[in-house]
Amino acid sequence: MQLARVIGEVVATMKDANLTGVKLLILQPIAPDGNPAGRTLVALDSVGAGTGEQVFFVRGREAAFPFYPAEPPTDATIVGIVDHWHVP
Repeated sequence: MQLARVIGEVVATMKDANLTGVKLLILQPIAPDGNPAGRTLVALDSVGAGTGEQVFFVRGREAAFPFYPAEPPTDATIVGIVDHWHVP
């Protein structure tokens, strides 16, 4: 899992049928100190996150698991909203 900040939304009227009703969000991965860490990406939202929230997401085959038994074509999915974190 990786940390990210939701920085926007994607609206697509024409898309794969397995993506119908699923929100697409733009993520900026972040380091534990909160600074940007990598390129932005688009991820499916399985938890109801919104712009400005900090989330954690998964990549790869596991990204489709929250939508089982459906198998949307995704390689990144938000699986949690972060309330806070502490790095000593």
